[in-house]
Amino acid sequence: MRIITLIIIHCSAVRPWQQSSVEDIDRWHRAHGWKGCGYHFVVRRDGSVETGRPVEVIGSHCQNHNRHSIGICYEGGLDNEGRTTDTRTEAQKTAMRQLIEQLHAQYPKALIMGHNVFNPMKACPCFNAADEYRDLQP
Repeated sequence: MRIITLIIIHCSAVRPWQQSSVEDIDRWHRAHGWKGCGYHFVVRRDGSVETGRPVEVIGSHCQNHNRHSIGICYEGGLDNEGRTTDTRTEAQKTAMRQLIEQLHAQYPKALIMGHNVFNPMKACPCFNAADEYRDLQP
């Protein structure tokens, strides 16, 4: 069993009319030479949660932090003009909170952070994840 110290939140960086299912992300990541979808979970705009990599398998979503983290990606992150912004729907916000609460129950010592904390060149996830989930932080 892996030791999980981080839950890292991402966005898929797609515009409102574009989709990013696990299948789509799997295809994108394979095109970059990775072993398929690097995230453990993808939260779609309708609030459905798709499973990418099993939690037991090391992800490929945050350089130097994959071994001890779980990656969650929400569909969106760009507005109509392609600018980075928090585009989460209410359904996504609800589903993400429920998923993070479940993971927090399993991994109570894991910090919840946005990808941009580990890579300041990225806006992802386009909101302050540590603040939003402050009540779930260890």
